[in-house]
Amino acid sequence: MTIPLKYVAHISAGQSPPSSEVTTIARGLPFLQGNAEFKDFSPEPRLECDTASKRAQKGDALLSVRAPVGALNIANQDYGIGRGLCAIRAQQCDSRFLWWWLHTQRPRLDAVSTGTTYKAVTAEDVGHLPFPSLSIDSQRHIADFLDTETASIDQLMMLRSRQLYLVDKRRASSLDAAFSQDGYESTRLKYLLASRPRYGVLVPQFIDGDGVRFIRVNDLLDLSGRAASLRQIPHDLSAQYSRTVTRTGDVLLSVVGTMGRSAIVPPELEGANIARAVASLRPRSDVSAELIAAWLTTPKFTYQATKATSSDTAQPTLGMEDLSNFKLTWPASLTAQDILLREVRVIQQRFANLNRAFLAQSRLLAERRQALIAAAVTGQFDVSTASGRNVTEGVAV
Repeated sequence: MTIPLKYVAHISAGQSPPSSEVTTIARGLPFLQGNAEFKDFSPEPRLECDTASKRAQKGDALLSVRAPVGALNIANQDYGIGRGLCAIRAQQCDSRFLWWWLHTQRPRLDAVSTGTTYKAVTAEDVGHLPFPSLSIDSQRHIADFLDTETASIDQLMMLRSRQLYLVDKRRASSLDAAFSQDGYESTRLKYLLASRPRYGVLVPQFIDGDGVRFIRVNDLLDLSGRAASLRQIPHDLSAQYSRTVTRTGDVLLSVVGTMGRSAIVPPELEGANIARAVASLRPRSDVSAELIAAWLTTPKFTYQATKATSSDTAQPTLGMEDLSNFKLTWPASLTAQDILLREVRVIQQRFANLNRAFLAQSRLLAERRQALIAAAVTGQFDVSTASGRNVTEGVAV
């Protein structure tokens, strides 16, 4: 049996105050407009608003009601909340069980969400979610079980994340060594390019349908894979920024915030435009774009980028002149360049295989975690025996 959530919990829908009353956080009431500040467990607020009319109390579950619908955090302090969130406070149920149960409701929320560009649900939709009719003791027992079991899975996931980080560091070091062989000539990046680096633009308008595809920093992580789903800008707007139109083989680089994300423009993105945080490098005809893209991920590039940007600003930006004058060592002949390219491909493939293996393990752990939560809160097994041990072991009675 189930009962609508609104009968066991208080649901407070967020409301947005006037923008003039929202400022950068100092000593006022932290304010969350939506899920942008969500972290693994609790938010890290960037804004404040003492006049926020809708508030979450410490311990409330914070549920995103706009894309992505269903994202969750716990309020680690009192917050003002905007219309992208609702706060859910346990009343006739156990707060920890409520937290775990909410993790299973994302598919149901997705099913009732509406909107063409951005999916959203209402507080009423949330209030009608079917909450299990379980005794408080049963809810607490299930919450105890999930606290213990998910902690073990989370520890494994954290170790996998650490392994992924170390794999990437080792890959970068291996590439650094490949570019540092005897006989290579010292040069500056600008001498390997057919023209000066071109920096992207901030566009005021995106459209649905027929437009010019627009490449942003996050798209560089999987440029070919995201080609079909890139945001688009109007053709006439793209014409105003013709200098930032890409060609097949251009090397794209993130130059604001996180430095070193790079990608090569594939044929299907010929003519796309680039965002302000992206720079486009056009190699000379006798220079391998693949090698330049690989060098941009090495520690030697990162070191120069760090020195060239100021840490005093919120988003350090790499200047065009600094980037053009970065130093690197480069093969003296086309034959040596081909040999280096083969070596780089071997390195990239070896670490890509490791990366895929660890990511697959992380996905399996995440699926196991979600399945365990769903099975426990719906009573598919007896949690006191499911793990092979008493979940209250070690707890004082």
